Amino acid sequence: MVSRNKAVDVSIVLPCLNEAQSLAVCIEAAREALDTLSERHGLGGEILLADNGSTDGSQALAMRLGARVVAVAERGYGAALRGGFTAARGRFLVMGDADGSYNFREAVPMVEALMAGADLCMGSRFKGGIKPGAMPWKNRYIGNPLLTGVLNLLFRTGASDAHCGLRAITKACFERLALTGSGMEFASEMVIKAALKRQVIAEVPATLSPDLRDRPPHLRPWRDGWRHLRYLLMLSPSWSFALPALVGGAAAATILTAATVAAVTDPGKPFFFGNYWVVLAGAMMSVSQISAILAAATHLYGVRAGYRPPKPWVVKLSRWLTLETMLGTGALSIMLGLAVLAWAVVAWSGRGGGPNESVLAVVLGTMFVALGAQNALGGFLLAVVGGNEARFLEYGDLAEPTSDTSGKAAGQGPALAAR
Repeated sequence: MVSRNKAVDVSIVLPCLNEAQSLAVCIEAAREALDTLSERHGLGGEILLADNGSTDGSQALAMRLGARVVAVAERGYGAALRGGFTAARGRFLVMGDADGSYNFREAVPMVEALMAGADLCMGSRFKGGIKPGAMPWKNRYIGNPLLTGVLNLLFRTGASDAHCGLRAITKACFERLALTGSGMEFASEMVIKAALKRQVIAEVPATLSPDLRDRPPHLRPWRDGWRHLRYLLMLSPSWSFALPALVGGAAAATILTAATVAAVTDPGKPFFFGNYWVVLAGAMMSVSQISAILAAATHLYGVRAGYRPPKPWVVKLSRWLTLETMLGTGALSIMLGLAVLAWAVVAWSGRGGGPNESVLAVVLGTMFVALGAQNALGGFLLAVVGGNEARFLEYGDLAEPTSDTSGKAAGQGPALAAR
């Protein structure tokens, strides 16, 4: 349905794959929501069906009920919504499932939140209510709370229900986020990138009802739950790579420092932890360095892709951290390692050969050679991710997000406001 008398301000987008059984109820509720927005605020609207290849006549039914139909060839929940949002004419976009589980009348306060300055408004089923039979117990008490908790831990969104399917977003924010997800992870991608790009996020209650279909839902809890979790980790290099690098590197440095001090102060006494711990520490240090390089590469990719502002330490390091400096420090580490190994050979020869009681020198020498080689290779990796440039980030890439048309100040963080 498109208002004949007003320009389109609000587009209610329904992703659809064989939803003829519940479509009429959804479109009727969406029409009432648009009527309310027209009466209260003078907003015109449309109902848009983003069809993903339905074979049950959903398209014809939607058009008879006054909705506009857009065919989306790429399969998937996220792909359908991206196609629908792109084709939408409104400056305020509302999304909700076409299975009758959401009441589109509850989208009215969401649009009002956008009018008040929010970029994204999330629905919260845990604040609005979940009717009996609307959500399996494992989703309600395990899956959704766990995934929402992980998302808030990693990205500090403050959302109480990060996977509610009823939400609203401004067309400008949707275009800024440059979303790419094709499946159910699209919902997580939207809120994650909104938080990373410091968009203003609001939240209102939403009600979940049992869907009106007589067939199983498209959602597959274990498969889609893993896709959500996988996506959270992929977009959080600090937790996926930097934290393991920090913890592993600190533990390895502690062990190797203690072993070195013990070897220097009391050469004849065996190291308290023994050779096994020294070997383990050498391996941990090598793995930690790789993890740190991957953290830098994934963070750099996010900055270059436009959905992540550079962290302060990236800005500082970018002034001098280049391919040449990584090659240079890598070469120094290799030379240091070879020198330590040479000293170990000389010391071994001076003792007349035979087995060594301590493997510390050999482990340290081998470790420095490995770290140097990895540093050089990592430099080339960062240069490739940075656009095949020796300087991984150009100064233009370091700019903070600018203010948008709503007048919010540059760099303003996500604000989750319960309405």
